[in-house]
Amino acid sequence: MAAAELMALPVSFDLDTANRALALGRTTGYALAKNGEYPVRVLRLGRQYRVTRYDLLRFLGFQSQEPTEAGAA
Repeated sequence: MAAAELMALPVSFDLDTANRALALGRTTGYALAKNGEYPVRVLRLGRQYRVTRYDLLRFLGFQSQEPTEAGAA
């Protein structure tokens, strides 16, 4: 998955999308999530697994895009 695609992800998304970003197969990704061994934090909402963009980008080494103060040197 390209950097532009990663930055365009919604705040949270399904495990299949996270698997694609991490180059994991579907079966492997779901097995890791079920066993609590997924490389990023996984949220369990009912029967769904969700991953946040923040956790994924942090794991992949992207720096946060925090706004800088106006007039700061």
